[in-house]
Amino acid sequence: MTSFDISWKNHHLTLGHRTCIMGILNVTPDSFSDGGKFFNAQHAINRARQMVEEGADIIDIGGESSRPNAKSVSVEEEIRRVVPVVKELVKHINVPISVDTVKSEVARLALEAGAAIINDITALTGDPEMAKVVADFDVPVVLMHMKGAPSTMQANPSYEDPVGEVTAYLIESIKNAEAAGIAREKIIVDPGIGFGKTVGHNYTLMKHLKNLEGLGVPILMGTSRKSFIRKILEEGGHAATLEELELGTQATVSASILGGAHIVRVHDVKSTATTVRIMDAIVTAR
Repeated sequence: MTSFDISWKNHHLTLGHRTCIMGILNVTPDSFSDGGKFFNAQHAINRARQMVEEGADIIDIGGESSRPNAKSVSVEEEIRRVVPVVKELVKHINVPISVDTVKSEVARLALEAGAAIINDITALTGDPEMAKVVADFDVPVVLMHMKGAPSTMQANPSYEDPVGEVTAYLIESIKNAEAAGIAREKIIVDPGIGFGKTVGHNYTLMKHLKNLEGLGVPILMGTSRKSFIRKILEEGGHAATLEELELGTQATVSASILGGAHIVRVHDVKSTATTVRIMDAIVTAR
């Protein structure tokens, strides 16, 4: 696996020698897995601190659900949900805080409050000012592939060549980010599992994840508890439990690491930390 070193402000990430864990913290009432669970600011802060203790290298805060058919929220509401949590959380944890947003004003205020990474599911295309904000603050950015928008992305998505088309999109996204003044060494890509893809597309992308190594930037994979796992587990009419969904998630985490992922984005940090230790030992064995 190719290794990368990202240094900025008071943070440093070494990617490739071991898999980094990004812990998901949704401060929303409607996210598909834990919506409403950490909507209270203090509960969110407590959960973030717990994830760091369990092994999270990054905390990713989201104030707007991106699940299929999710309703958008106003800039003001997203700021109200996210920024106070960032301001308080930086007092208690030392790992970088990522903010999952498509809105430049949310990103700007979150970065001013102490956030250190922007995770943009539109790969900087959703808000014309987002690239400038990222460039001005000189922070890492995650560029994700998505076909359509959350409200429409699962309406019969189709590809002639899912791996080739996702790769081409990410190549163009990297070029656009660099043209906007974002340093290549601060760019991370995400193939967007579950975002405008069928179950088959998702498994095909996972099987051929190594194709993205040629992009020359770190790879993030977000598979945690997504419906492409549930649909396999529920074949035959069986209703998947949360425990089964988490076991399925750990299988996809393992596959992601074997495929070359540098960062895995998950809900259950504790379980993932165990998976990562074993898989990293396999990947680095001679």
